[in-house]
Amino acid sequence: MTPLDPPGRTTRTVPATFLAGPDAPQREPATVRQAGPAGTGTAGGPGPAGAETATDPAGGAADDPAGPGSGPAAPAATAGPAAPGPAGASALRLPEAPLPPGEVDRLVRGQHHDPHALLGAHPVHGGTAIRVLRPFAERVLVETGQGPVELTHQQGGLFTGLLAAPEAPDYRLLVNYPGGEPIRQHDGYRIPPTLGELDLHLISEGRHEQLWRALGSHVRTVDGVSGTAFAVWAPNAVGVRLIGDFNHWDGTGHPMRSLGSSGVWELFVPDLAEGTRYKYEIHTRHGRVQDKADPLARAAQVPPGTASVVTSSSYRWEDGEWMARRARTAHHRAPMSVYELHLASWRPDLTSYRAIAAELPRYLTELNFTHVEFMPVMEHPFGGSWGYQVSGYYAPTSRLGGPDDFRFLVDALHRHGIGVIVDWVPAHFPKDDFALARFDGEPLYEPADPQRAEHPDWGTLEFDYGRTEVRNFLVANAVYWCEEFHVDGLRVDAVASMLYLDYSRDSGAWTPNRFGGRENLDAAAFLQEMNATVYRRCPGVITVAEESTAWDGVTRPTDRGGLGFGLKWNMGWMHDSLVYMGKEPVHRKYHHNEITFSMVYAYSENYILPISHDEVVHGKQALVSKMPGDWWQQRANHRAYLGFMWAHPGKQLLFMGQEFAQGSEWDHEQGPQWWVLDEQWPAREEHLGVRRLVGDLNRHYLATPALWEQDTVPAGFRWLDGGAAEDNLLSFVRYAADGTPLVAVCNFSPVVRHGHRVGLPELPGRDQLWEEVLNTDALVYGGGGIANSRPVKAEPVGWNDQPRSTEVVLPPLATLWLRPA
Repeated sequence: MTPLDPPGRTTRTVPATFLAGPDAPQREPATVRQAGPAGTGTAGGPGPAGAETATDPAGGAADDPAGPGSGPAAPAATAGPAAPGPAGASALRLPEAPLPPGEVDRLVRGQHHDPHALLGAHPVHGGTAIRVLRPFAERVLVETGQGPVELTHQQGGLFTGLLAAPEAPDYRLLVNYPGGEPIRQHDGYRIPPTLGELDLHLISEGRHEQLWRALGSHVRTVDGVSGTAFAVWAPNAVGVRLIGDFNHWDGTGHPMRSLGSSGVWELFVPDLAEGTRYKYEIHTRHGRVQDKADPLARAAQVPPGTASVVTSSSYRWEDGEWMARRARTAHHRAPMSVYELHLASWRPDLTSYRAIAAELPRYLTELNFTHVEFMPVMEHPFGGSWGYQVSGYYAPTSRLGGPDDFRFLVDALHRHGIGVIVDWVPAHFPKDDFALARFDGEPLYEPADPQRAEHPDWGTLEFDYGRTEVRNFLVANAVYWCEEFHVDGLRVDAVASMLYLDYSRDSGAWTPNRFGGRENLDAAAFLQEMNATVYRRCPGVITVAEESTAWDGVTRPTDRGGLGFGLKWNMGWMHDSLVYMGKEPVHRKYHHNEITFSMVYAYSENYILPISHDEVVHGKQALVSKMPGDWWQQRANHRAYLGFMWAHPGKQLLFMGQEFAQGSEWDHEQGPQWWVLDEQWPAREEHLGVRRLVGDLNRHYLATPALWEQDTVPAGFRWLDGGAAEDNLLSFVRYAADGTPLVAVCNFSPVVRHGHRVGLPELPGRDQLWEEVLNTDALVYGGGGIANSRPVKAEPVGWNDQPRSTEVVLPPLATLWLRPA
């Protein structure tokens, strides 16, 4: 029996330790047939929480659901013959404290909204009723300070007894299963709710910013009893039971209680420890029973398993210095060079977070990247989705280890001075039966309107951003990754698909908003709330939007009507510049506007320039393979393009494998083509040359404030010559805040240009000498080695609207950076 396929609900093979808790010894199994529903089908129908109260058969209201009509008071241990007790002893049988058959029927069927009102210890007329639901048990005894006394089986696994005590004593349960020794247990139904009124209020208001601390599973001690508390939001369910490896995936003995109008169901299970696998058995209004993973689970079973896993963290962070420095950093005026990767395939031989932590920080440090961006690390059932179809929003994928292992990886990167950005997917979720779709039998996380719910591109479901609890689930999730895992940024996937009601939808397949427009106002409000909350709670974190439209104010602060992101992917720059670079040089003059147009809108948002995974898959080719010409020309174009990219206003992002010009598209099963760097590979030095260039681009970038200090303001950029279409040339100046310049000259033609005159800014108080700080044609990068080896003097000859100029040699298909000597 495995938790991948919980068994059917009629026949069970039940170990002798059934319901025994994780620490009980295992025994030989015994086959037991589950008892059918109690009664003869006359049970009262299920009602909402708090709506149904048991009454006395004679018509009087009862203090206890059994009612005073259940029978006269009796002494604690009288009626009933003596029965063999534990370890061969004997115990007196208590008089019954029965429940009406209808109540028992609802309880056993899993359709009772408040099982705690029936089970556990309750004061009744004549003493204290103790009721225990233990399906498949042969006997249940109550162990008090006076010794064990036996409960009477009523029906359906319900054992009851009446203690002649006005208050419930401290007691334990001794449970016998077929063929086993008695098992001592705490009674979880004596435990009060583990969620307080404030938690429930914040959940209902949609403002619980640490939702993961209230819902999900939590190992804790309550009233001196150690165990695990479970809580799940399922407002449309008529009953919820807990199932898992601890109860053989049969929830009959673990019904949860509904906490009023909050829609939250809760249960504390004594003696349940970390590592327990579990799900929620949801009973719907339509009579269906569905097993669901915990939406707030912080760990999950390794796929293809779909169970949630109880976890608790013992990790001790060692990145205090990094976190303090991050909180002081103004990202728009700081360097940011991002290496994007897919954790599971970056190095397929590294099969755990900790193994990756031993290699990745060193690699990024060698290449001088400031940040790494992980494609989604949240749990997902299908590896081929690359993590973009999330089933466990609060759980790092267990394919590579546990939550603390992922913390270790982030900590290791921080200790090497590298920030961590994770991709986050609040746009849609998969339809897998075990996950969020129709979670409690009704559309819950998704809109009720099927047109709004279906995502037409990916066969997934969109979130209902207008529902407060759903918005809270997502906002708290963004905070969770920043607070619990110390991530430094969230790159939000598919923002455009969230913002427009007609995204990828034909006419008539969408409903306008209340103003008659196409904008998804609920999604916009959600993104504003998410950004405002993250920036308020998590100093130094940055949010990044993958947004490909002209939506106004994506990176404008929320108090000025914007969405509030810190950065936006510049998809226009990426598309246009790659179109230009993909043309043969002889044709580029007809597409010159493609390489220059980005500066028309460069300061409309705060941009990051992405060459991401999306550009090197699905037939789009690897970056070097997009370039025209033979192998030498392809590499030269590749290097020249990277030099242009690093000099262009905006931060930059490069996907793994492109840093060494691998020739094939990315394959998530194979990973990057690391073998092209092996000594026996014929073109090894050519690939290593490109990687050296990327390392030097980052090194000079970090040392040159002109390239990042004024990324988001026009004062940081000036064209020298943006119109030399016939020659495939570009030249521009970048300025630091103190006015220090860097000049970039790009020659996107295969022609060496000797004596090319370029305008240069005046250098007040300086000797007007300029030096070549970077040349993508250098021999060390695999180029031809055509260079300006000595500093050049800026002559008082006006050029390109500059007071001075000089003549330089331009290598073919190359980018030069010049700085004051």
